Amino acid sequence: MAKSSKDLEMAYAGVPYHSAGIARSAPGTHRSYERSKRMLDILMASIGLVTLSPLMVIVAILIKIDDPRGSVFFRQVRVGKWGQEFTMFKFRSMATDAEQRLEQLLRLNEIQGKMFKMKNDPRITRIGRLLRKTSLDELPQLWNVLTGEMSLVGPRPSLPREVEQYTIAERERLHVIPGCTGLWQVSGRSRLSFEQMVALDLYYIRHRNLRMDIGLIFRTFKVMILKSDAY
Repeated sequence: MAKSSKDLEMAYAGVPYHSAGIARSAPGTHRSYERSKRMLDILMASIGLVTLSPLMVIVAILIKIDDPRGSVFFRQVRVGKWGQEFTMFKFRSMATDAEQRLEQLLRLNEIQGKMFKMKNDPRITRIGRLLRKTSLDELPQLWNVLTGEMSLVGPRPSLPREVEQYTIAERERLHVIPGCTGLWQVSGRSRLSFEQMVALDLYYIRHRNLRMDIGLIFRTFKVMILKSDAY
């Protein structure tokens, strides 16, 4: 059974944090692993951007046909390693006024915790629903991987407003570079509670290695093909 974030906070209550609330040393990090992981990220992101570029062009055209008023890409500020903010890219899957309508929908949140999820989100466009179901909306994040702001595997980057509510234990997610996929994405994804997501992320952070990363990448392909647990 996954530990709750409160249990994890109690277990790590003695960890020193600087003024921003984030520790500056990630336990269990090995330089050789980090170098190998970065090389894998650059290689696979480069191959992905080149080979998937025709598909990305088709997706861009479909987005414009479905909703010609907005941009093809959705840009959003996320929080990365050590709390550094960066701009994350996705294919736009929502209406152009999605952010303005968010406040009205927060009370309808269908996931327990600090993350907002809603299965039948009225802001999602017709093509956007397909993109989310197949995870094709995430493809532009390969650029974030190439620039080093994200990794292929790691905890999902959170929004600043979510990080502001983090407990001490949950801030351990900021010890590593955030990723496009991770352990919780292949272990239930939208069906999991926020506490379960955090527990799986912390397990990954403490046990991560290159073999685990490669395994999670292949498991992600399987999840994408089966279109499971995404909305």
